Amino acid sequence: MISLRHIEVFHAVYQTGSLSGAARLLGVSQPSVGKVLRHAETRLGFALFRVVKGRLVPTDEAHELFADAIAVRHSVDMLRESARNLRRIEQGRLRVAMIHSLGLEVVPDAVAAFAARHPGVSIDLRTLHSEELVEALQARTSDIVIGYDAPRHPRLAPVMLGTGQIVLLFRRQDIPDPPERIALEDVRHLRVIELLNDGTIGRLLSRRQPTADDGAPVIQTKTYFVAAALVERGLGVAIMDEFTARACASEAMDYRPLNEAMRFDVIAAHLEDRPLSTDSHHFLECVRGALATR
Repeated sequence: MISLRHIEVFHAVYQTGSLSGAARLLGVSQPSVGKVLRHAETRLGFALFRVVKGRLVPTDEAHELFADAIAVRHSVDMLRESARNLRRIEQGRLRVAMIHSLGLEVVPDAVAAFAARHPGVSIDLRTLHSEELVEALQARTSDIVIGYDAPRHPRLAPVMLGTGQIVLLFRRQDIPDPPERIALEDVRHLRVIELLNDGTIGRLLSRRQPTADDGAPVIQTKTYFVAAALVERGLGVAIMDEFTARACASEAMDYRPLNEAMRFDVIAAHLEDRPLSTDSHHFLECVRGALATR
């Protein structure tokens, strides 16, 4: 019904609120933007914008369509990025994406070990959210991704690297003489900073998040760094993965595993139709080594 060009112009006008602004954004003439927009409205059978005080204001129908337009633009951008990456696949270069918590210490330690043995290999590192890892492989912006979830996708091949455990992060002054393992019942007098997380860690935490007894207002966050900063400021304790907790440990903060052990897998993945290179195999061995020393 409408073309990618229609969607591109609609997206630009929606963002800028004018034909002239959309034209500047797209690098084309204002009349051509107006022509494409009118053609899109004719194809759709309804108006996308109305003029209010000299600006183009989206109609209700335009608001409904905008989310889909963003998704289409994103898919097209991914396709273009994938095509660019196919043209410039390089030898002697390793591209790795990981979740944020593994980028604090585990992957840097692995990179240090790998670089010492393979000084001629360039390494491109990026941190992503768990839900973005599969997309990074599909767009070919990464050769390997590392996270806590085995990817649920028919084109991806998982590689087991090691395990981690859930721990409690706390201020030393709040728990001055901590045991080797902490029972959740022993921290119910402290406010618990709740971590809202999807995936493996989120599922583990959702079953075991304790609730403070004093009726203190709950603090929730999706970001482990924010949770650690709140703990440091005396706002409570937080249950999280050991890798984030270890990176946040200091003279003021410490962590302990829970009495009821909760472990999770650390898993890498790659495209099944793109087998791991020799460099990739060596790098993953370095990640295994970094995990094993913890």
